[in-house]
Amino acid sequence: MAPKWRELADRLAEQIRNGDYTPGQRLPQIRDLVEAGEGAKATVHAAYKALEAEGLVTSSRGVGTIVRAQTPLKRLGVARYDKAKWRDGDEVAFIADRVASGRAYNRNEQTQTVSRVEATGPVAAAHGIPVGAPVYARARLVKEGEQPTHMLTSYYRPEHVEGTRIVDPTPGPAGRGGGFRVLYDAGYEIDHMKEEIFARVPTADEVKLLKLPAGEPVVELHRTTWTADGTVVEFAIGVHAASRFAWEYEFKVPDSASHQE
Repeated sequence: MAPKWRELADRLAEQIRNGDYTPGQRLPQIRDLVEAGEGAKATVHAAYKALEAEGLVTSSRGVGTIVRAQTPLKRLGVARYDKAKWRDGDEVAFIADRVASGRAYNRNEQTQTVSRVEATGPVAAAHGIPVGAPVYARARLVKEGEQPTHMLTSYYRPEHVEGTRIVDPTPGPAGRGGGFRVLYDAGYEIDHMKEEIFARVPTADEVKLLKLPAGEPVVELHRTTWTADGTVVEFAIGVHAASRFAWEYEFKVPDSASHQE
């Protein structure tokens, strides 16, 4: 038989999923459930910790245990980089995700810092430059309202971005159309990219910056962007709160056999 705290956690989880407790609503205080005969204080506390580890609630001193929103943002695949969005309009990638999700946005929900740093191993390998060579790091923290959703740091070779809006630390996207439009105007039109993603345990700094609940993993993204002639113009590393995104990809299914003679 499952321990009593597990039975209580499962019952509360079902109530949350059924809508008996809605996002933003506070669960009963521990002492109320103890008085209602749901178990000892340690039993109820263990059940609440399990719900928090499973991403269903958040707990904080003075506030209580609150049901988390269970509708993640769509994190688009190819569609978020459609040139018509940023070249001809002003729908940068994080805004494209918000629009596709039917969610409101503010351009200044993206903050950023820009610094000239030495290339680490992954950055150097992506750009084909020596480790320690100078690059510009454009680090962004993106929020939805007051809740951080992800961090993204793009690395550029100085000769590609020196003197452009990409190295301007003003909050929000790098002007109309964002960084890809800046590269386009500088003569570096993006042509293709590769994204690699994997899940991992967050660092202590990431837990603090992304305001992650206990037990929540992150999804790390590595994005390499090339021009048509094979020049790497951006290498980016993103860290996303796992429960705050649903990754969506739509693509034509290839048939390599059709090209064989």
